[in-house]
Amino acid sequence: MKLIKLVPDNTNVDFMQFRKIAIWITMLLAIAGFVLTGVRGLNLGIDFVGGQVVQAEFAEPVDIEDLRGSVADLGLGDASIQEFGSPTTFQIRLPVPEGEESEANRVVGELRGGLEAAYPGVDVGSGQLVSGNVSQELAMDGALSLIFAMMGIAAYIWIRFEWQFGVGALATLFHDIGLLLAFFSITQLQVDLNIVAAFLTVVGYTLNDTVVIYDRIRENLRKYRKMNIVPLINLSLNETLSRTITTSVALLLAIGAMLIFGPEVIFGLTIAIFLGLFIGTYSSIYISAPLLVMLGVTGDSFVHDEDNVANREQRRDDGAVV
Repeated sequence: MKLIKLVPDNTNVDFMQFRKIAIWITMLLAIAGFVLTGVRGLNLGIDFVGGQVVQAEFAEPVDIEDLRGSVADLGLGDASIQEFGSPTTFQIRLPVPEGEESEANRVVGELRGGLEAAYPGVDVGSGQLVSGNVSQELAMDGALSLIFAMMGIAAYIWIRFEWQFGVGALATLFHDIGLLLAFFSITQLQVDLNIVAAFLTVVGYTLNDTVVIYDRIRENLRKYRKMNIVPLINLSLNETLSRTITTSVALLLAIGAMLIFGPEVIFGLTIAIFLGLFIGTYSSIYISAPLLVMLGVTGDSFVHDEDNVANREQRRDDGAVV
């Protein structure tokens, strides 16, 4: 039985042909993603902003604008309402009430009574309360986890390879995070701790793919000293293409199944990882590798330490003979 190969053995794609266009366009998109996030903001969940979250399930589909008006008439504060999986289920987020826990229960009771009067048959669940202090701490921890992860990855690659590789990996992660932030800013999907976990997962996947490609580039730099850097990187990308495509397809199939058949509560997590797999695969090919050319890597940039020692000994011996 002949095995199926997603990538033929003789594949020779000229990835580097469009390297300049790919880098500038996608890096500008990543920068625009950070700017858009700063201007438009994210739909932060209760984990980050604090408040009360109540889930209401209606007997029939409800217009979200009418629901916003009904909740506003109750005078419970600035409420955030979004559809939660279906036109009959909504998530209502209310500000944290001042006072003791009994005050929070009173607010949920008023919300339940108002909705039951306006929408007979509605099922209003109990409120989930997160204080503002806790949420601010979680937001800070989530941001720091991403920053430290990216810095640690860049330092690791710098030590294992050279500084050009570390800069390339950091720029790749910057690109991936920027595009993911832009997606969540545009769609206004709720960002909670699950999304932070998804971002860290994407960072880890991109790192794994980038290190594999960088390792092959380093091997070929030592193997083909006289080869120009552009065809050498093309050769390295084609040699690792089968592994990259196979890994990406396998992960996309698994995450795609979770995206289609999984529960709504993990929709944000799965869509972030699903999109991140595409972005990470693209960036490891068209960001991390071409950046090496821009950073001045050439065929003789990295020489074995053993070669350096041998050359020094040879020069010393030549001097002694003379």
